[in-house]
Amino acid sequence: MLFGHGDDFTQLPLRGNFSSNVWYGANVEELKAHLFREFTRLTRYPEPDAASLKCVLADSYGISSENIVVTNGSITAFYLIAQAWAGATSTILVPSFAEYEDACTLYHHRISYVRNDIPLSELPLSGQDLCWICNPNNPDGRYWSRTELLHLLHSYPETCFVVDQAYSEFVEEEGLEASDIVDFPNLLLVRSISKVHKIPGVRIGYILARRELIACLQRYLIPWSVNALAIEAGKYVLQHPAAFPFPLARWRKDTETLQAALAHFPGLEVIPSSTTFFLVRLKEGRAADLKRYLLDEHRLLIRDASNFRGLDEAYFRLSTQSPEVNTCLFQALKLWFAQDKT
Repeated sequence: MLFGHGDDFTQLPLRGNFSSNVWYGANVEELKAHLFREFTRLTRYPEPDAASLKCVLADSYGISSENIVVTNGSITAFYLIAQAWAGATSTILVPSFAEYEDACTLYHHRISYVRNDIPLSELPLSGQDLCWICNPNNPDGRYWSRTELLHLLHSYPETCFVVDQAYSEFVEEEGLEASDIVDFPNLLLVRSISKVHKIPGVRIGYILARRELIACLQRYLIPWSVNALAIEAGKYVLQHPAAFPFPLARWRKDTETLQAALAHFPGLEVIPSSTTFFLVRLKEGRAADLKRYLLDEHRLLIRDASNFRGLDEAYFRLSTQSPEVNTCLFQALKLWFAQDKT
């Protein structure tokens, strides 16, 4: 984590956490009760490769468990991929999640950065071993269609595409599917079990790919890297979807309402997004100062986005909260802009 992260660990009781892109409304009580019942699993070593969770994932996607690697969060998946391709050439669309760059830097990749606002069909990928794409993209919520991505996979068969789908459930549009790994030997899909279920602390991620790619990755996989309760949590949320209703349409509607409210401030530029998190730019001042003010004076936490490559100190990211908490943010911003900052 060379460039930091956004969901600050703070002991302050928060009125609203806009910095983390997880679904704030998930109810984890049934999961908590299940993990208490399974607590004695901690007295034994976990499965070396999370085999039982791989089987549940395989069944849910209709693929073989040999097409899956389970990791200690999706970040571990990125580092595992970068290690397997140590010394490779990598293209990263920016701004995007900093851990792609951190992982590639650690394993001595030769990195090219391309602004993510150009059409995918114009990406300069000749001679590139890997291309890293977050879809929908963090931090700006940009989304590339299934058609665009399939065309890219067809056009560059010698380039492996690492497509991070951690937020794929946060959009209604059709994206790449697990079955696409059968047709594309150059596709690695990375997914997460945390965002919809509000359990980022459990750390469960996984990679879907053709068997030969998975075999390559498994050479570097550390045994017992996914703990016993994380495995149980992953299986439980997959096998009990009714316990985790996800009202995406309502959340996106709340996002549109919040964006429209923020757009009334002359000092803010709201960046369009395809999902429930989005960037905002301060036309004057630093996001770090606004973040400190909101935390100290209103116990509201935002994501200072200035450490994303391609963004400057004016940018911050918001993940929509409940209408009541969103109103708290709006009122706090009114007070911030009313201040005499001279």
